[in-house]
Amino acid sequence: MISEFELLTEKVKQLAVLAHTLRSENARLRNDVVSLATQNTDLQQRMHQAHDRVSALLAQLPAEALTDKEAA
Repeated sequence: MISEFELLTEKVKQLAVLAHTLRSENARLRNDVVSLATQNTDLQQRMHQAHDRVSALLAQLPAEALTDKEAA
């Protein structure tokens, strides 16, 4: 009977350690998610800025090509 209680006590201790480990890992993963979400937002903004710059440059190309042909 005492050995059963000791076994149960050991299992409860193992469960407590596992729960603590999982809580720590969960907290770390939550921080990673926040960090990655912030990084994703920053990268999306940079992509939109780059897209806008490329679009503006492309819009200028035909006008410059027409100007070059007229000058020749």
